[in-house]
Amino acid sequence: MKKKKNKHHIPGAWKNESEKMIKVRKALFHAVDVGYTEDIQGRAYDFLNLIVILINLVVTVMMTFKEMMAAYGGILQTIEAVTVFFFALDYLLRLYTSSFLFPAKKPWSALWHYIISFNGIVDLLSFLPYYLPFFFPSGAVAFRMFRVMRIFRLFRINAYYDSLNVITEVLKSKAKQLISSVFILLLLMLAASLCMYSVENPAQPEVFDNALSGIWWASATLMTVGYGDIYPITATGKILGTIITFLGVGVAAIPTGIISAGFVEQYSRLQQVGNLVSGTSMQFIRVALDPNDNWIGKTIKELDLPDEVIITAVTRNGEVIIPRGDLELEEEDVLVFGAEPFTDGMNIALKEIKLTSDHDWKNKMIKELDISRQTFIVSVKRKGKTMIPNGSLKLAEGDVIILYSKG
Repeated sequence: MKKKKNKHHIPGAWKNESEKMIKVRKALFHAVDVGYTEDIQGRAYDFLNLIVILINLVVTVMMTFKEMMAAYGGILQTIEAVTVFFFALDYLLRLYTSSFLFPAKKPWSALWHYIISFNGIVDLLSFLPYYLPFFFPSGAVAFRMFRVMRIFRLFRINAYYDSLNVITEVLKSKAKQLISSVFILLLLMLAASLCMYSVENPAQPEVFDNALSGIWWASATLMTVGYGDIYPITATGKILGTIITFLGVGVAAIPTGIISAGFVEQYSRLQQVGNLVSGTSMQFIRVALDPNDNWIGKTIKELDLPDEVIITAVTRNGEVIIPRGDLELEEEDVLVFGAEPFTDGMNIALKEIKLTSDHDWKNKMIKELDISRQTFIVSVKRKGKTMIPNGSLKLAEGDVIILYSKG
């Protein structure tokens, strides 16, 4: 009897899944994957998805007008039902193809990872509140509250526009500073409430009846809104209110300044990358980090890179991460570097060697190799990954070594 050959596992494939079904699921994944423009199906589906989202939002707004509902209620409800069904079908397709979205994970793990991801939750909330009353009729009134969650459909548009993604990136990069400024604002709000309670309670006990009753007044004053429903009436309270208002102008401007600075930094970075790309045909290389690499545990801003070299992307567990300065590198990360091509006319002699089973360098560390001082090992490629060579790296059969020789 002939033994069955073990099939090579394809990333994203389910156990015992036929090649035909793998191809079908992969084609579906490329269709529903946002931003995939390699084929016409992907571009067409992206366009269709965007149109359906916009139609649904327009209909949602129109249904709040009594006149529109009286005249076109049936049509609007039908359009809403069709668009929400499209969202539900889209969600099921994304569940079905989730293993290709996270190819480094096992299929069930990839499925769960998508369900609990931000995009997965937004996709679920875009249709679930609509169908809840059908499954639980007794709770129809309570479920109407959840219909407000359809506003989350707006986040689906975010996936189609890089300009909107900039907002998310800025908030992520400035999260620590924003949290600190909000904490200061909350402290000042509490202090203002306590001060105003001490001064105004004797004159207005029904308005400032406890230490926390002035929080509404403090928030309106510090944010320079000034609704006027609660205000001090004593001379001391008015003086204190004036001081707190001036403090509010300064403190409330801190988060605004942080976000503004973040936008400037982000757009400057995008412009720098754009200038590099438009000014010259950039060359890209991939480098995989080994367990012993000195860069593991460091943030990108801590790396001492030349000005002409930028890290354009970091791949981790099958996901592409935008390389912000505070991103900490981990083992097995794959870095994509971009730089200008070498064009000064110099001749550089590079030699490629592939280690065979009987090669003298097999199972030796780089520092043990007997090579000329005029020869350097530039890179070592192993199983498709390019590694940064160091003295303790042990060479193995199948390694592809790039050598540079002077003169």
